[in-house]
Amino acid sequence: MAMTRRLRWALLGGDSLLGRELRDVVKERDLPVDLRVYGGVPASAVLTAEEDEAAVMEPLGEDSLDEVSAVFLAGTLDLSRQAMALAQRRGRKPVWVDVQGDLEDLPESRLRAPLMEAEPRLAEPGSIESIAHPGAALLGQFFDLLWRAHPFRRSVVSAFEPVSTQGQKGIDELHQQTVSLLSLQSLPQGVFDAQVAFNMLPRYGSEAPHKLEASERRMERHLATMLAPRGIPLPSLRLLHAPVFHGYCFSVWVEFETRPPAETLERLFAAEGIDVRTAATEPPSNRAVAGSSGITVGEIAADASDARAAWFFLAGDNFRTAAENAVMVAGLVKEGPR
Repeated sequence: MAMTRRLRWALLGGDSLLGRELRDVVKERDLPVDLRVYGGVPASAVLTAEEDEAAVMEPLGEDSLDEVSAVFLAGTLDLSRQAMALAQRRGRKPVWVDVQGDLEDLPESRLRAPLMEAEPRLAEPGSIESIAHPGAALLGQFFDLLWRAHPFRRSVVSAFEPVSTQGQKGIDELHQQTVSLLSLQSLPQGVFDAQVAFNMLPRYGSEAPHKLEASERRMERHLATMLAPRGIPLPSLRLLHAPVFHGYCFSVWVEFETRPPAETLERLFAAEGIDVRTAATEPPSNRAVAGSSGITVGEIAADASDARAAWFFLAGDNFRTAAENAVMVAGLVKEGPR
């Protein structure tokens, strides 16, 4: 019996939320991979407590990237640059899987969303493969499936972003604000420069390092890259802050040439393996999709004001979506020098 050759991958930022999700995906799928995990601390090993095991993450060393075919960039930008300089110095050419999109503006970077690619695209040794925004990847799959079965005229999306897009520091600030509000104390605002607990927002404060508008523009760019080649009308998109820890939710309005019945649409998605929530089940929510693959669709309803339009409510796990796309890209590496 032929033995499956084990791949060697490296994960930078294994101590981040996204890094942990990547480790979970590799483990759950029992992939034939030796995954080397490195934390963001430069001088000492990082020990993290898992539910069932302890994971030791070494600092990046001189030979860390030797014989590695793909490197997941899920840590800081400085750590990514350090790794790329190390690889160049040692003459290594791994594929760089840019999970967070830090390098997507480089001219040599390619946007990747494997489930939206007509044919598998092999990554060249030394290339930078930037993973699509998870919200855009989820919406792209939804619109592509809907368009192929029932062409539509236009759509509008209200997308709700969780604080975990800012990593552990975003989660910590939401938690600390919640506790502070309940105890009538002043609110920490170092990440969002605004009250994000118990609050919906169209933008963050002016001093926030991350701008909600920047995420909205990134989603729009990535959706255009996925949908325009297929002739699918681009949605009008608005991204809003939701006071939740994890998971994207989307309220989607679609105007068809002829509106299909809700039952027809439910059967369409279910036949494609999509998690469909009917009136008899729990509706889609960011909590319900935690740790789940793909997108969940539900609350499909006719628009009472437009005979051709329907409403949908969608949800998807932001970390799981990015991690699964990254793992698929890492598995499509063209043989060559590492």
